[in-house]
Parts: sequence; C-alpha cells; structure tokens
Amino acid sequence: MIKKSLLAALLLIAPTAAHGQDLTPAADPARLKADVEKLVSFGTRHTLSSATDPKRGIGAARNWGAAEFGRISKACGGCLTIERIADRFDGPRAPDGVIVENVLAIQKGSGDPAHVIIIAGHIDSRVSDPMNFTADAPGANDDASGTALVIEAARLLSKQKHRATIVYALLSGEEQGLWGGRLIARHAKEKNWLVAAMLNNDIVGGIKGTDGTIVDNRVRVFSEGIRASEDLAAQLARRGIGGEDDGPSRALAKAAIRAGKQSPTIGLDVLAVRRPDRFRRGGDHLPSLELGYPAIRFSVGIEDYDHQHQDLRTENGRKYGDTVDEMDFAYLARVTALNVVLASELAAAPPAPASVSIDGAVSSDTKVSWTPVKDAVAYRVYWRRADRNDWTDSQLVPADSATAGRTLPGVIIDDHFFGVSALSADGSESIVTFGGLPPAQ
Repeated sequence: MIKKSLLAALLLIAPTAAHGQDLTPAADPARLKADVEKLVSFGTRHTLSSATDPKRGIGAARNWGAAEFGRISKACGGCLTIERIADRFDGPRAPDGVIVENVLAIQKGSGDPAHVIIIAGHIDSRVSDPMNFTADAPGANDDASGTALVIEAARLLSKQKHRATIVYALLSGEEQGLWGGRLIARHAKEKNWLVAAMLNNDIVGGIKGTDGTIVDNRVRVFSEGIRASEDLAAQLARRGIGGEDDGPSRALAKAAIRAGKQSPTIGLDVLAVRRPDRFRRGGDHLPSLELGYPAIRFSVGIEDYDHQHQDLRTENGRKYGDTVDEMDFAYLARVTALNVVLASELAAAPPAPASVSIDGAVSSDTKVSWTPVKDAVAYRVYWRRADRNDWTDSQLVPADSATAGRTLPGVIIDDHFFGVSALSADGSESIVTFGGLPPAQ
C-alpha cells in the first residue's frame, strides 16, 4: 500500500526528469574535445581498416574505447562489465566480408536488470569513397562526437546506481551497412533484454550548416511512426485507431522533448522530426526499430555537408573534411547532458505498460485499462483531442487502486487519443503506451 504522505506527493508530481537534473551541468566540453581528438589521432577508423595495428585504424580505436570504459569502471568500483561482441558481415561496401566488433560497457541495474537502456554512437569513419580504408578519415563529428558522448555519459551515469541496466555501446560498421546497429539489436534479442530505449547519437557535435547558418539551440530527434516491426495486419490495426503518431519510438521522442523542457539549463530545443531518420538516409537505431525496440536518433540541428563524408582537401578556397576545428564542444556537452537526463529518468522508472485498452463506443465516457507494471507506484493516464499531436490532459492513478483502470467522464472516445505511463516513487516516468491496440503477441 502507498503511504498517505507518498500518495500526496505523487498527486503533485508533474512528469519530471528528476534524476537527470542533478547531472545536467556535469558534461565537460574539454573532456569531450580530448576524446574526439584522441579518436581522430587514429588516422582512420574505417571498418575495413586494420584491426590489429596498435596505433592506426578501427582496432586501435576500439581498444582505446574499451580502455576508457575500464578506467570508468575502476573509478566506480567495478560497476561496468566490458564486453566485445562481434560477427562477420558482407555487402556491397565489404564484398570480401569483415569482422564487425562492438564495444559494450554494461552497468547492471540494481532493481530490474532485464530492463535495459542503450546509449550508442558509432566509432567508425569514412571519406568520400566508402571503400577507401587507407586515407585519413578523421570522422570528428561523424561520429567521434557520438562516441565521445557515450563515454562521457558513462562517466556521469556510473556515479550512481540505477534501477534498470544501462548499456553504453560503441558500434562499428555503420558506414558500411548499419552492421553495428544490427549486431547490438540482435544481441539484445538473444539476451532477452527488455529494451526500454535505444538512444543513437550520430553527428551531435556541430552548430554550423553548409551555408554558414548557426543553429546552437536545437537538436533533432528522429523517430518512426508506422512501426517497421509490425506486419501488415498490425499496421492496419494501428491505422484503424489513428495510432500512427504514437508508437514506442515516437513516445520516446516525446520523452526527449519532456526532458529538454524540464531541464532548461541544458538550453536545447528538441525538434522531433516525424520520420525514422533524415531523408533517404539511415542510422544504427533502425535495426532496433525493426526488432520492435523503442529507438530514436539524436543529431545536430543543422548539418554541414562539406565536413561530412568528405576527403580532406581544399578546392577553390573551400575546405572539406570532417575535422575537429569544425565542431562546437559546448554544444556537444549539452546534447550529452540531454542524453544523461533522459537515460537517467528512464533507468529509474518502471517499464511502460505492455498494453493499454480503451472502451467507450457510443458512450459519453471512456474507460482506460492497462496491464499492471511490477514496481510501479502510480500510473499517469493521458489524453488529448484527436486533432493534436501532444498530450494535453492527464490524471494520476495510484497503483494500489482496485483495478488497473480509470473512467474519464465526459471524454468521448471518438474525439480523443489515450495513453498510459508508469511511475516510480520519485516520479520518474516511463514512455507512454498508446491505448487501443491489442496486446503484442
């Protein structure tokens, strides 16, 4: 039973990233810059480059990343388990095949270790020709920035225990075919991880566009609407209830928006782009979406295509190449802080309800019911008018109520959408599960 004092406190809770706020100022631009410079110093991190050279190539970079995780683990009393997972892939950009290896640091949850949050970035780099594995490919923003973010997030989040497990992932093979993303998604499925969020960070350290426009107060978050993991029947069912904008990926993007708004010291507006990734491009979160995991991509507010996937050169006075001097490390620190805030809250919250049902056809009232969540102290029932994208109304329901449900008088089912999240005792909140779809089989 919830104590009266705790229940009273919960009734005053607005959705909040309480855990992450204390960590918001801690991301260190100087440390992020040092990590990016170290990654650039390996010359190239192309997936087809040397895996054994101690100073140059993808192998040396991965070894350094693993060593950094080891140092972080030592500082937190061995709280991280370092793992390397690998498999052989082949395709148009690796016709002879290549061993792709991901470096993972796993911080096991103290309350629900099967509940997993993944923070990822890809460590590999490339130049203009995706098959050129000998030329210098600094890959400072794409994606040493994401790699440095993951390592910095591990430094910050390892300072405290979390209810859920957090996996810090340095992925390889992104530029050759999203192979590192496929490998981590497959590994999660094999290990029966209950992935609550996959936060992919790819190109997160710049503020200048190709035309010189500066955007330093915005980060883009990409999420899917129609789910890649659903078959045609499930997609038609989602279409039938108007749930195209409310799958788990989109709910995770909305949680990122909430985290940004409730951590104003970060100073970033979250632009939630309603497509899985940039136009006709992709990233390492897509394989997770294909397996049904909530996944989003963080990326800069504006891209500079002269300094992305380019040979190092100067033409007609115009400089090309993905170099450190084109980055902004104060901005990267803010994107890191946003990841930390979001991951910290999700790792403290219970999982989202597995399913939410609604009932109220030909009625003036709507009944919302959901699958109970272990360790949830309360649930938040959301609703909004059917012509709006964001939740506008909510009610808090204690978990010790007689049933996992709530009737909303005067809220007509035809004119509204509904969802439910689960809360912990400190108010940390899961993503929202949309109401109306049948339970996943």
